[in-house]
Amino acid sequence: MANCVFAFLWFPVNSFPLFVGLRYTRSRQRTKFISVISLISVVGIALGMTVLITVLSVFNGFQREVRTRMLSAVAHVQITGLGEALRDWQGIAATAAKNPHVLAAAPYVSAQGLLTNGGSVRGALLRGIDPAAEEKVSEIGKHMRSGTLESLRSGEYNAVLGAPLARALGVTIGDKVVLVAPQGQVTPAGIMPRMRQFTVTGTFEVGHYEIDAGLAVVHIGDAQRLYRMEDQVSGVRLKLDDLFLARQVARELLAVLPREVSVSDWSNFNATYFRAVELEKRMMSLLLFFIIAIAAFNMVASLYMMVREKQADIAILRTMGASPGEVMRIFMVQGTLIGVIGVGCGILFGILGALNVDSIIGFIEQVFRVKFMPQDVYQIADLPSELQAGDVVLTAVVAFVLSILATIYPSWRASKVNPAEALRYE
Repeated sequence: MANCVFAFLWFPVNSFPLFVGLRYTRSRQRTKFISVISLISVVGIALGMTVLITVLSVFNGFQREVRTRMLSAVAHVQITGLGEALRDWQGIAATAAKNPHVLAAAPYVSAQGLLTNGGSVRGALLRGIDPAAEEKVSEIGKHMRSGTLESLRSGEYNAVLGAPLARALGVTIGDKVVLVAPQGQVTPAGIMPRMRQFTVTGTFEVGHYEIDAGLAVVHIGDAQRLYRMEDQVSGVRLKLDDLFLARQVARELLAVLPREVSVSDWSNFNATYFRAVELEKRMMSLLLFFIIAIAAFNMVASLYMMVREKQADIAILRTMGASPGEVMRIFMVQGTLIGVIGVGCGILFGILGALNVDSIIGFIEQVFRVKFMPQDVYQIADLPSELQAGDVVLTAVVAFVLSILATIYPSWRASKVNPAEALRYE
């Protein structure tokens, strides 16, 4: 690694500037303050990289957790009609299934409604599903708190609710809830909303509060009858072999499906949330990069003071035939070495911090008797972390480039030392 660094600076391994620069690095400065500033620079670079890599890994972990929990109930790709219903959904599902990345397809009915139980009223998104097909495109069945999706049978008017929604309504398995559909029906007394009583046969909790607190699942046949859709559906949900190809697959399906349908991928369903998290990640990264920049400014101070201390040595080297460029590279060796050590320590401790963030946070919580992430609020028992090589490489490159830039001015000042002026008082 050292050879690569010095090759970047056009230093042959056996060059004169490299030899003298390393010699100056190992020697004891007469002014201890210079050594302290150099040590602070190394610690600052390493600390900044450690914090930055750890924080970026935590952001990545949160994004992964939210995405995983959301996709437990949200399809990778969703095909809907431009109106309220999707006609010929069987043909559309068959066309979509021909895409090599599509693993499964399932129809659904989606509509708004009010759920009531006694004096409790909650707005909910009603989703009609085919239980056998739903297991192939979502993981709600794996997150059941009680009951099963198989309890949803056509004509029995059963319902599976999100656990927070069930608690808000005060119902458990076997209790009755009344669904009020917004579409009205004409009666002698005027237009009245349609109502139907459902029996609660299960609850689920995927870990995403908005879904758990607002979703009620019924059989697709019951939903079609309640909303008078006959054999039509609201859309078709697709599961892919790679969720990160959802946008690409959506574009491919738009090219082969009829124009009266709309195709959206999972990133569109909560685009605002994901953009907000990404913006927070970028702003936090920018703020933490300032820690590394401050450490680089410390390098400027330490190298400049070292140049002032070594003026007599520089003058002697110049009188012995050293060129200004060689003098400049001598001091760039020292700044580069500080950067290499700081970056190396930052990578090491950053990776260790990202991989052991749970243990670190647990230790801090135990020592200071605080709780950073209450499980009843965040629905997450452990702090998620996902270390990505791209974050480590980007952080290391930026830190090393700042270290190199910090050496340029002090090294240039060293190359401009006048030997006669420097030796006048020696």
